[in-house]
Amino acid sequence: MKMSKQEMMMKCSRNFWQLAQGEEPGAANLYIYNDVEADGVDFWTGKEIKSETSAQHFREELEKLGDVKQINVYINSKGGDVGEGIGIYSQLKRHKAHKTAYIDGYACSIASVIPMACDEVVISPPATMMIHPAWSFAMGNADELRKTADDLDKITESTKQAYLLKSGGKISAAKLTELMNAETWLTAKECIKYGFADRLLGEAEPEPEEPEKKKPDEEPEPDSDGEPEKPDKEKEDFTEKAMSIIGDFFM
Repeated sequence: MKMSKQEMMMKCSRNFWQLAQGEEPGAANLYIYNDVEADGVDFWTGKEIKSETSAQHFREELEKLGDVKQINVYINSKGGDVGEGIGIYSQLKRHKAHKTAYIDGYACSIASVIPMACDEVVISPPATMMIHPAWSFAMGNADELRKTADDLDKITESTKQAYLLKSGGKISAAKLTELMNAETWLTAKECIKYGFADRLLGEAEPEPEEPEKKKPDEEPEPDSDGEPEKPDKEKEDFTEKAMSIIGDFFM
């Protein structure tokens, strides 16, 4: 049963995301309207708690949709678990469908990484992204705390790759590091400036480029007597023989 966007958003008050067949055939909608959470364990009972916002649950639901051609990702989230978010990013990245992300409100922390997997990112004019280094809680001796810091540096370096790939060279690694270390909030226009978004919501979609038309074959230039140059039979025989050898070699 298909649901309207408003109905889906109401259901998302509990879930991080909702997948549903879109209004167009072969399309699906993904709503990211809460925090990302992994599966957990009840502290008192030891019973496993299945998260409906995990990468595993996302994989199961995505498989149910079958061969969709278009996935629309609507985002308004303050972030959550890095590992789960990267798992969702990777699933979107390798999916054969065309992906379009819509930044409806906040796209913070790991919720700003997920749309980087999409072919196009459309951001609402009042929406914002927030990017920062990975962080965590830690306890232990000095060596254990130093290792935690080193691990966080590596996780941060890994998440940077998603932004750099999407930006297409519009931001340098050094500038990205500067922004992340400052825990920067980016306006819609800044997101477009740095290549994290492609256009503002409400702007017309870019027109597809027309393939370049092939020029008609040119006539052979006449020789000094005004007559077209006659083909050289010996050259033709040599070229045909050479191409035959090359063709055999590579095939």
